[in-house]
Amino acid sequence: MACVRQIKLVIEYDGTELCGWQRQPNGPTVQQHLEEALAKLLTHEVRITGASRTDAGVHARGQVATFQTERPIELHGIRRGVNSMLPDAIAVREVSEVALDFHPRFSATGKHYRYLIYRGADRSPRWRERAWHHPQSLDLAAMRVAAGSLVGEHDFAAFRAIGCAAKTTVRQIHGIELVEGPEDVLVVEVRGNAFLRNMVRILVGTLAEVGRGYREASQVPEILASKDRGLAGMTAPAHGLELMEVRYDGVRRPRV
Repeated sequence: MACVRQIKLVIEYDGTELCGWQRQPNGPTVQQHLEEALAKLLTHEVRITGASRTDAGVHARGQVATFQTERPIELHGIRRGVNSMLPDAIAVREVSEVALDFHPRFSATGKHYRYLIYRGADRSPRWRERAWHHPQSLDLAAMRVAAGSLVGEHDFAAFRAIGCAAKTTVRQIHGIELVEGPEDVLVVEVRGNAFLRNMVRILVGTLAEVGRGYREASQVPEILASKDRGLAGMTAPAHGLELMEVRYDGVRRPRV
């Protein structure tokens, strides 16, 4: 009798022309492309589970997903075979075999997201689908003060999208860094144990409003305490966001 194997994928994708991670009827998604390619390669139906349900337009360099199969194909064969059938916007970077009780989402202990803000006075074709064009001046010192108040374990109910189905809104932010990159690009690095739906984009949108002087940095702790989405800032555009890495160190978090 053949043994069931669980295969872990690390996936990179450009989300510009994709309707997000999760399979849906209104357009192409990462999950759909991967499942269809794997089904052809393995000659059986495949269902994959992802670590993060990224939205339409969001990119990834380190998305993680798993699927199960009884096929004895070698790991390098899976990687090369599936990549040969995927569109140019999606590629499997790594393939490994993991224990059957490994779960890409619930076994994760941390995630790293990167958000890019292009601050040039004029629009840039190069950054058009990779960064939020924000030509208005930003006070980085004020933004860093505001970001500091978001670090730690908090109830982030004010920073989640309406319709977010998470059972608890308590999350831990390990760090938020604002780094001035080349070509007037501001890089916002956000690391935490887990994130609510649109949480990073709402955090960035709120920090940008602090940077523009629309609100004071001292208001951010008040927004956290309010648990009211209506008091937080705008949701920054999807195309500036990229999932960089999902971490696993063997300590599982609760299913939320």
